[in-house]
Amino acid sequence: MATSAEPRRLPLAQLEQHVGETLGPSTPLLVSQDRIDRFAEVTEDRQWIHVDPVRAATGPYGVTIAHGFLTLSLVSWALEGLLLVPDAQSAINYGLDRVRFPSPVRAGSEVTATAEIRSVRRDSARTFLSTRVSLTAMGTAHPCCVADALTLYLPEEGA
Repeated sequence: MATSAEPRRLPLAQLEQHVGETLGPSTPLLVSQDRIDRFAEVTEDRQWIHVDPVRAATGPYGVTIAHGFLTLSLVSWALEGLLLVPDAQSAINYGLDRVRFPSPVRAGSEVTATAEIRSVRRDSARTFLSTRVSLTAMGTAHPCCVADALTLYLPEEGA
């Protein structure tokens, strides 16, 4: 399920002009118990707080919560839905500089995203973009994930 809001279209040459700007918010994405269960299976992380609704009902959040790494994996969804660089041949996940999980994502919550363009660096034909992505679960005062994501953009051939 992708965001239905149109991503901001910024050509490679214009990225620097938008440092400090915030993109979004995205449209919501449902973090269902089914999504959490499937993530648990793929990652072999079946801790009760994620996959056992009966036991989690008596736990600290009163409901199961998404894995932190499931929440972090939504950074890719967020960036794809918030920013489109039309003259890039490809956008490659180059890594993360900082990740925090200030609040949990309760099963059944919808998450929205924003991204602040933090910096742009060029190296030969490559462009490195740093964005601070904030994911927030509906009805919470604090983000559920804040990550400084690094994206490597390669220009279209011949550009």
